[in-house]
Amino acid sequence: MPMCHTKSMRKATILLICTAALAQSPPATDSLKDDKDSVIRTSVNVVIAPTTVRDKKGEFVDGLQLQDFQLYDNNKLQKVTADVRDEPLSLVIAVQKSSNLNDVLPKIQRIGSMLNDLVAGQDGEVAVVAFDHRIQVAQDFTNETEKVSEAMRKIVPGSSNHAVIDAEMQCIRMLRNRPRDRRRVLLIIAEKRDRGSEARLREALTEAQFANVAIYTLDISSAMATLTTRGDPPPPPSIPTTAQHIPAGGALTPTTIDQNYYNGNYIPVFVDIFKAVKSLFVDDTLDVFTRFTGGKEYAFVSEKSLEKAVAGISQEIHSQYLLSYTPNNQIEGGFHEIRVVVNRPNLEVRTRPGYWVATRAE
Repeated sequence: MPMCHTKSMRKATILLICTAALAQSPPATDSLKDDKDSVIRTSVNVVIAPTTVRDKKGEFVDGLQLQDFQLYDNNKLQKVTADVRDEPLSLVIAVQKSSNLNDVLPKIQRIGSMLNDLVAGQDGEVAVVAFDHRIQVAQDFTNETEKVSEAMRKIVPGSSNHAVIDAEMQCIRMLRNRPRDRRRVLLIIAEKRDRGSEARLREALTEAQFANVAIYTLDISSAMATLTTRGDPPPPPSIPTTAQHIPAGGALTPTTIDQNYYNGNYIPVFVDIFKAVKSLFVDDTLDVFTRFTGGKEYAFVSEKSLEKAVAGISQEIHSQYLLSYTPNNQIEGGFHEIRVVVNRPNLEVRTRPGYWVATRAE
């Protein structure tokens, strides 16, 4: 986007730490060892906002056109240029294989063919990664269902730690090398909390956004709690929907309630992550991944509920709208909040919360 060339205006460099899709930007470097290296300098070209639309019954709404959407970036209306959801899918399945999963792992292994058929689809390709404190590529990208199933069957429990963030980084790099015309999705099957990663959460989110990867997760924690009879029901939301943050100009409707429970409460957390606040503690790494990339976190307690969760992920992936736009306000520093409105009543809309941009004078 051209910038205004006046003597009084300083030339600015956009420091993009976390955006959705940068389809025309150079990929991030593989070396992100410290906070200084994790700041990546580039221009904001194209942002993609994965958007899920449901009706009052919770059913996915299909058949919407570009003119049915209004997209706001920091409350500034944007021109949506494309819906790119018809691109073929590249999927990486990352499976935790730590030593405490002896009873859960067999259930996960049996869904290999289901993942390949339902999630990837006819034109899709799947890779399998297994991890404890190490990361192993069990199967590189393939469209052969049996190879995916065999790779899943060969996963065996390993060490006591599980480096979720490090595994995410490896999977993102695999997806980043796929052709640009492919949609990129990562499915992580793991416990909520990271144990043993060397990489920082900030680096992992940066990698995901530069590679335009949506992250979905299957949380093993509920299944583990059930097996060890230590399960408790999940707590209610800490902030009631009626007390949640609503963006300027937004009304308290089912649409904004749904979107702002998804967005508003987490924006301060994302800001702290990208400001590298040292006192920040993230208890649920999987939730952060999914919320910031436009995916969703699922839980399961049995093989039947696991199959249902996989079917839910598949349905959402293939029903989601991927709205792309070039921001008309990219020189604004800080967190850019994304809000999507559909011009039909009684619909619930969920999209990614936004991205982080900082400006500095050269």
